[in-house]
Amino acid sequence: MASMNPVRFSDVERVSPRLTNAARVAVRKVLKAKRGESILIITNPNPEVRLISEALYDAAAECGALATLVFQPVKSQLDFAHDSVIHALRAEPEIAVSVSHAKLGKDRFGMKKQYRHGKKTYDHIFQYLLGSKKTRGFWSPSATVNMFQRTVPIDYRALRRASAKLKKVFDKAYTAHITSDLGTDLLIGLRGRKAFTDDGNFSKPGTGGNLPAGEICISPELGSSEGTLVYDGCISSDRGVILIKEPIRIKVRRNLVAEIRGGIEAGQLRATLDRARKSTRKFAADGKVAKRDLPGYLENIRNLGELGIGLNEKARIVGNMLEDEKVFRTCHIAIGSNYDGDAKALIHLDGLIRNPTIEITGAGGKATLVMDKGRMVL
Repeated sequence: MASMNPVRFSDVERVSPRLTNAARVAVRKVLKAKRGESILIITNPNPEVRLISEALYDAAAECGALATLVFQPVKSQLDFAHDSVIHALRAEPEIAVSVSHAKLGKDRFGMKKQYRHGKKTYDHIFQYLLGSKKTRGFWSPSATVNMFQRTVPIDYRALRRASAKLKKVFDKAYTAHITSDLGTDLLIGLRGRKAFTDDGNFSKPGTGGNLPAGEICISPELGSSEGTLVYDGCISSDRGVILIKEPIRIKVRRNLVAEIRGGIEAGQLRATLDRARKSTRKFAADGKVAKRDLPGYLENIRNLGELGIGLNEKARIVGNMLEDEKVFRTCHIAIGSNYDGDAKALIHLDGLIRNPTIEITGAGGKATLVMDKGRMVL
């Protein structure tokens, strides 16, 4: 009986040696895929993410894993994933990877009837699979070949050491005080929250994050944050990343955006929030968001959903938030949904602050300086 030699995408596509190496790092060092494990890779026909996904498929096959590659049309923050993609995730692969030109897409089934695990609820099957420790994986929205091959092969031991130090402080935090030379002066409540380390160690069920990896983040306590927030790096919108020339100044009250001032970029951010409100109301009218959940979804459009610190040694600000939020000497604060699942919204807009000073205060009022004008001091 004649044996069949497996065909690699790299045999027929322009998969560079650097991209092949980065994909092997992702599969072997980040996911630590094993022979016989099922790996679902979801992507789009866009040339950049297609090449990355094909390189990942090849790397998985080299390890003896059982890889499946699924394509769907490009999806935005306000679009639904293809039903077949959601059903593929419902098969509970041991590893799930999303490499999308924009976003994976929302789960219309989960938004109508949320998934439950213990006391937590999830409106997306991917989040549920991670939260219930049924799968592990990573997601790379808006990834490019250049970014992937440049920022994925890094020193993960150093990244994990830095992440672990910060997590120890954040997990005991009551508040974070963020200031900057341009006028950021924001106090964020963190009681009861635990930090999430995107440290590139996605080897156990329930672990996952971005690739490129390289940040630590935490969800602000609901109703807690007060002060002024000044974005001066870049910020996400539903139509792409906005590179900021004139800083966006935001007043925050009870953890909600109360006022947005600035130039063209501030106007673009206001327009994004307006479109999110309209889309949320339409989702509810169409039965895609339960009507009982509508008030919360609408309020959470203005919620501060994340405080994060960039830790990837090779990342730089390029106008792509997947990489931008990982940059050293920056922190990012997101508007919209959070990762703890108690502030659901259709949007999650990361915005960068350059060279911030961050002081963490724990129980008893003990303060720890984490970052001094962008320089890590912990």
